[in-house]
Amino acid sequence: MKSPAYSISAKVWLYKGDSPWYFVTIKKAGADKIKKEYIWPRRGFGAIPVQVTVGRTSWKTSVFPDKDDTYLLPLKKEVRLKENIKTGDTVTLTIEIMN
Repeated sequence: MKSPAYSISAKVWLYKGDSPWYFVTIKKAGADKIKKEYIWPRRGFGAIPVQVTVGRTSWKTSVFPDKDDTYLLPLKKEVRLKENIKTGDTVTLTIEIMN
C-alpha cells in the first residue's frame, strides 16, 4: 500500500567515497512527513522503502536517515541518464512511502 505522494525539490550531490553515489537530501519538512507516515518496521540502516518519480521515470528504492534529522535519497545511474540529471542540478521528485 502506498502513502500520499510528497513532492520535493532538492539539489543533487555526489558522495565521493570509495564507492561514489549520487544523492538528494530531503529537507526537514519533507523528512517530518516521512517520519509521520512510516514508523516501523525499518530496514537495515533505518532505511524506509519508497517509490520515487522524477520526470517520466519511476523506481523503487529506500531513503536513509541522515545525521541532520533528514533523509538521503540515492539516485540510480539509470535514472540520472534517462532524465539527464547531473551533480548540482535541482530536481523535483515525487515520493511515496511503501507500507
